[in-house]
Amino acid sequence: MTTAEHTAEELRAARERFISQWGVISAAWGINRTMAQIHALLLAGTAPLSTDDIMAALQISRGNVNTNVRELVGWGLIRVVLRKGERKEYFEAEKDVWRIFCTIARERQRREIDPALAVLRECAERTSKLKGAEAEDFHAVMSNLGDFVGQASAAMDRIARSERSKFMPLILKMLR
Repeated sequence: MTTAEHTAEELRAARERFISQWGVISAAWGINRTMAQIHALLLAGTAPLSTDDIMAALQISRGNVNTNVRELVGWGLIRVVLRKGERKEYFEAEKDVWRIFCTIARERQRREIDPALAVLRECAERTSKLKGAEAEDFHAVMSNLGDFVGQASAAMDRIARSERSKFMPLILKMLR
């Protein structure tokens, strides 16, 4: 095996490993496996891919690709690329890691944190005038959780809307 063949084989294996693992960890982020694998395939590639390319690479159906690509475009994690003279759409991933993080943070906030915060605040409001130890304890827990989630949400919102140059040094300093 030549050096070039060895390099190509190692690169292929590393890409496959990344795509597979990105799909596995996606469940912890609330993202379906196929959507994450498509994102990883586009993220790890060097050229935009068509629906047919994605189908072949991941061995999934056209409908599955179309559904997940639409979702990824909706999130802002991939974009449509049109090639002059071709009817096919091609897709490429955002490759700036900070932008990917901010996009995912905003989507998770909109889909998960905001609804949870609304429920916590509603429960606190509904129990604010109730009497009795159990009701007062429940109200206190809901209020405290609501305050905490609200503050965490505001902090994440600030980070997600910021420029990397402002927050990365602070975050790295806090982690040391």
